[in-house]
Amino acid sequence: MRLEILNTGYRPGTKALFALIRMFSGQALPDAAKLTFYRPGFYGTRAKKFTHAAMRGPSGWSVADRELMAAYVSTVNTCAFCVGAHTATAGQAFHDEAKVRAVLTDLESAPIEDGLRATLRMLGTLTTDGAVSVDDMRTVLSTGVSPQQIRDALAVCAAFDTTNRLADAFGFEMLSAEGFESGARFLLKRGYQ
Repeated sequence: MRLEILNTGYRPGTKALFALIRMFSGQALPDAAKLTFYRPGFYGTRAKKFTHAAMRGPSGWSVADRELMAAYVSTVNTCAFCVGAHTATAGQAFHDEAKVRAVLTDLESAPIEDGLRATLRMLGTLTTDGAVSVDDMRTVLSTGVSPQQIRDALAVCAAFDTTNRLADAFGFEMLSAEGFESGARFLLKRGYQ
């Protein structure tokens, strides 16, 4: 059920900003962005800062890898909006939409490095079970992934486990393929700020 607050819960200046964005981009502002403007002191400001650091901060993972992690966690959580948004963003970041589709369809046969595969497998376990074991971590480390890369991947997982639940709770509207592609270009250019 879509909560009406995403359509009406803003001050006049914020509504004017949304209208300007729509006028210049030709696209409505996605609900994910609208949510960050709703009670920014409670959620939006902190969420943007945390997510931007996880997705665009210094890391041994590329931006494309982290966008793929976001798409993968969203797929495990069956969050249609976030799957669409981050599949498009990962596809653009990798310049390889087929690679992203392959990972989301069958992780085990997808054409990716062993370290990324093991990390995604671990994130999937964490997302479904809410915990990972020492053996899960040892498996990831044995592929050459560093402890810092694991921390970075866990931050991506935390950001998108939260965002997925909010997207589903607020009933984020699905975008057209063009809308997701436009959003992906924005995320790759500006990040999550």
